[in-house]
Amino acid sequence: MEIFLLLFFILVLAIFLGLELISKIPSTLHTPLMSGANAISGITLVGALALETGSDLQMILAFSAIVFASINVFGGYLVTNRMLRMFKKK
Repeated sequence: MEIFLLLFFILVLAIFLGLELISKIPSTLHTPLMSGANAISGITLVGALALETGSDLQMILAFSAIVFASINVFGGYLVTNRMLRMFKKK
């Protein structure tokens, strides 16, 4: 039980730290940083898909990791594509 409290504390701390960091980043740097987040989400996808068997909790967490990482990857590619279209000559 103690390990779950520690992991929950780390999750909450990461959420607050992420919100604080994102609010300090200028909008001109947001899209390049999103490309880096796409790479990290790709690693998350590979890790979650590599899970063969496990407890019900592990399977639920792996499924939610796949869903959220997929949303991040595909959304990031859409935003990056839109940004690149802005710089093309008409």
